[in-house]
Amino acid sequence: MIKLAPSILAADFAKLGDEIAKIDKCGADYVHIDVMDGHFVPNISFGVCVIESIRKYTDMVFDTHLMIENPEKYVDVFLNAGSDIITVHIEANMDYEYIKNAVKSRGKKLSMSIKPNTDVKEILPYLDDLDMVLIMSVEPGFGGQKFMPDMLKKAEYIRSINKTIDIQMDGGIGLNNIADVVKSGVNVVVAGSSVFGADDVEKTICEFKKY
Repeated sequence: MIKLAPSILAADFAKLGDEIAKIDKCGADYVHIDVMDGHFVPNISFGVCVIESIRKYTDMVFDTHLMIENPEKYVDVFLNAGSDIITVHIEANMDYEYIKNAVKSRGKKLSMSIKPNTDVKEILPYLDDLDMVLIMSVEPGFGGQKFMPDMLKKAEYIRSINKTIDIQMDGGIGLNNIADVVKSGVNVVVAGSSVFGADDVEKTICEFKKY
C-alpha cells in the first residue's frame, strides 16, 4: 500500500488546521509541505512559521519539500519547527554534507528531488545516503499542472537499482493515473488538488490508499 502525502499548497489556507485534521482523520500518511523562495522556483509559498503553527495540531509526518537555494541555511530551523522528512533539490546550490549531517543527527529522514529535465543518473552518487527520492512529474513551483508520463521511466530506473528506498512522485497525480504511477515503483504519492479539491475528501483518500 502506498503512503499518501496530500500537499497543503492546494488546501484552503483560511482553515488550514481543519484541512489537515480532515486528511489526518481520513487516513493520509504525510503532510506534504512545499516551501518556495521565489528564487529556485518562480513562486513564494510559506515558511517556518506555518510549520510551527500546524505542528501542534497533528502527529502526522511532516514531509517538507525545500524548493529553495542554499537550503543549508534553513535546514536546522525547519527541523526545529517539526519537519520529519527534509527534501532538497539536486539542482539547488547547497552544502550537501551539512544538510545530510543535520538531518541524520536528528534521526530524521533525508530526501532529494530531481526536476523533469534532470538526468535521473545524477542522483546515483547520493542514493546510499538517502531515505527517499522525489521525482517531480511537473515543473516545480506551481500546483495544478499536467502530469508528465515520461517521468515514470525515472521511477522505474531507480527502483531497478534500489528495491527498498522510498520513491516519491509529485505533480498532476490523481485517481486517473495513480495505477501507472505505482506500477513504475513509486510508493509515496503527493497529491494536492486531487485530494483537497475533491467533493468527498475521505472517499478520495480511501481510493488512493487501495494502491
